[in-house]
Amino acid sequence: MASVAMNPAQSLADAQPVPYWLDDPERPRPRPALVGEEHCDLLVVGGGYSGLWTALNAKERDPDRDVVLIEGQEVGWAASGRNGGFCAASLTHGFGNGLARWPDEAATLTDLGKRNLDGIESAIARHGIDCDFERTGEIELATEPHQVDELRETAEEAGRLGLDLTYLDRDAVRAEVHSPTFLAGLWDRTGVAMLNPARLVWGLKRACLERGVRIYEHTRAASLSGRGPGMAVRTPYGRVHARQVALGTNAFPSLVRRVRAYVVPVYDYVLTTEPLTEEQLASIGWRGRQGLSDSANHFHYFRLTSDNRVLWGGYDVIYHYGSRIAQDFHQRPETFVKLAAHFFRCFPQLEGVRFSHTWGGVIDTCSRFSPFFGTAYGGRVAYAVGYTGLGVGASRFGADVMLDLLAGERTERTETEMVRTKPLPFPPEPVRWAGIGLTQWSLSRSDAHGGRRNLWLKAMDRVGLGFDS
Repeated sequence: MASVAMNPAQSLADAQPVPYWLDDPERPRPRPALVGEEHCDLLVVGGGYSGLWTALNAKERDPDRDVVLIEGQEVGWAASGRNGGFCAASLTHGFGNGLARWPDEAATLTDLGKRNLDGIESAIARHGIDCDFERTGEIELATEPHQVDELRETAEEAGRLGLDLTYLDRDAVRAEVHSPTFLAGLWDRTGVAMLNPARLVWGLKRACLERGVRIYEHTRAASLSGRGPGMAVRTPYGRVHARQVALGTNAFPSLVRRVRAYVVPVYDYVLTTEPLTEEQLASIGWRGRQGLSDSANHFHYFRLTSDNRVLWGGYDVIYHYGSRIAQDFHQRPETFVKLAAHFFRCFPQLEGVRFSHTWGGVIDTCSRFSPFFGTAYGGRVAYAVGYTGLGVGASRFGADVMLDLLAGERTERTETEMVRTKPLPFPPEPVRWAGIGLTQWSLSRSDAHGGRRNLWLKAMDRVGLGFDS
């Protein structure tokens, strides 16, 4: 009989096709849909992290502000309940990306990110949110020889800015987590926390309700229009009239149409194992429970859950022609088999482990890999979008930016070049489809050839365009 390691598909035979985080008996019941007319000071569209942080922070800034939040499905149903639970201080999709794009304000953005993560930790404690928050840090891993020097150089650059990134050689990184594929590591000891993403979003929902936010679920925003001095949003069974609107719609088509060209929806996929036994856990070490990710263009991210399952995701990044988003895309067996094979290559000592859950979800990718912000309708509407898979932490910062913009305030956040500028837009179809396909092929070639970037990737680098997981 073939072993599991030789036949990774066998390890998936019993997996449930649902997100592990949402397969929780304590999942709250959805709130009723909006029926009829509703009026408020601030309408928040989107019931993920962006929307919930915006609503909660708006009430904390002004308890008398009348706030309504609408969500097309259920709160936390999309990216906020499907991600890996890596809550990072970085606002720029990692230190390297931020340094390359905003070198003159790298220190400022780093400080803002640290304060934002501290604010998340404080809010979780203040609101009594039980989401398994663990400030374990994250280790970025070298699994190919050329990545070792890249990590060492990043550690040196970070040190010059006073950042605490610790370089680990092969023996040191394998002492933290043992895999024959690990050649070096870069440990951000304080800038990343692990958490249960669904329980965070449910806790934020409860905190919003306790402070008087009116939440309507299964209430899709169908259109946005200006009405006198305010705004109106039409929903399937009614309409909301608001002085201001904050859009936290992630990868879904923005109600501000001009924003759509800046965002590409891509699908990412994840597995979780059954809980590891004490013996299995001892075979890989991982006593520090850090988040892990490798350094490839097509990278994996992985971590331990509170019940010692390994969550293993990433690598494949799937774009569907025409920027299509559909429920059918949440399961992709060919990717799950590939991820399972990669898992056993990383941890051969776990041969025989089976996977319990498989799922996918859509990510709002933009060409600079980090969020961008703006206003519309004369400053009555604000948006934050483009987190590119790193929005668990940065979404709270984005919420504060939207509230600053709606208030017309010049703050330390809104004065940064990162907030004042936008990424380059993606081209229309069919050029978009062809360009993404060529870029994905080129990134795979780069991973397979020592990190060397071909002429296409070099051209993308020069104009500031890109595509990443």
